[in-house]
Amino acid sequence: CCMPVLGQEVASTTVNSQKIAELEQLKSTIEAEEKAWLKEEVEAINKRLERGEITETEADNLKEAAAEKRAMNIRNRLAIIDNKIALLNRNRGGQFSIDADLEDDFYFRVGKYELSDRTLYLGKRSKDRRRVYDRRTSSDLVLAFGLNNAIIDGESLDDSPYKIGGSRFFELGWAWKTRVFDNSNWLRLKYGVSLQINGLKPTDNRYFVDDGALTLLEEFPQNLNKSKLSISNLVFPLHFEFGPSRRIEKDNYFRYSTHNKFKIGVGGYAGFNVGTRQKLKYKIDGNRVKDKIKRDYNTSDFVYGLSGYLAFDDTALYVKYDLSPIFKDQPIEQRNISVGLRFDMD
Repeated sequence: CCMPVLGQEVASTTVNSQKIAELEQLKSTIEAEEKAWLKEEVEAINKRLERGEITETEADNLKEAAAEKRAMNIRNRLAIIDNKIALLNRNRGGQFSIDADLEDDFYFRVGKYELSDRTLYLGKRSKDRRRVYDRRTSSDLVLAFGLNNAIIDGESLDDSPYKIGGSRFFELGWAWKTRVFDNSNWLRLKYGVSLQINGLKPTDNRYFVDDGALTLLEEFPQNLNKSKLSISNLVFPLHFEFGPSRRIEKDNYFRYSTHNKFKIGVGGYAGFNVGTRQKLKYKIDGNRVKDKIKRDYNTSDFVYGLSGYLAFDDTALYVKYDLSPIFKDQPIEQRNISVGLRFDMD
């Protein structure tokens, strides 16, 4: 009756001994970590001193404060490890055990803290990425939508064969923003990749017909409930962004923030067509019919154009205009134009 209990005690003793050894090793790791972080903080203070942002006395005070903080961190963290080791030693051979390395266990954090720019982190505490002193590049999710239409040679927008309110565009992408100059943020380079979907809804019960080398608008034989051509392009935008920013400076990092600031972006994009589809909805003998026709409709394979935005904080008025024609090799060229809202969400 005692053998299973004895076996469990031996296994528990072995496990606890392994954990104690791991915790002893962790004590050396903690000291090395804190010393490395202190070295980084001292280097950041020296850079500020070299740039003339602080005096030598202020630099010495900052270094002393950083050293005191790291020494206290070492004492506190080692005390935690010593308490864990004492707890394991008292329970050798018993049924009690604790996780081996709570200092490096997987954990979940929401919100920024002193050492990291990330607002969300799940993983090992020791892998939580340290904050870079000067991060010149950031990234945003880009979402845009609004009205879409076409500029046709020899015609005004009022004479467009496409519905003004019914034709729309949608854009989803990812953009990186890089500060151009070392000590100023008045000019930024914004670049990335986006999927643009431009929709055109013909007026007067018409639809698109692929007639060999020509793409024509013709009247549909039934009463159309919906007629829409969707052109999907994968593009690579590039903008020069201008505008004021606020410098945020801490002991171990600094950033430029454009929060609640006006921004102007001018540039363009280039890419290629990844799909064209026409959707038709109508009724025949009282039965609803929905046609989805995938065909190139002679749309341009390579697309390029100009774009710009006027933004406050993360919301912008956005305009883009294709310099490439919607349909290639046509007697009268049409070029896509879009106006809407754009959101750059970091």
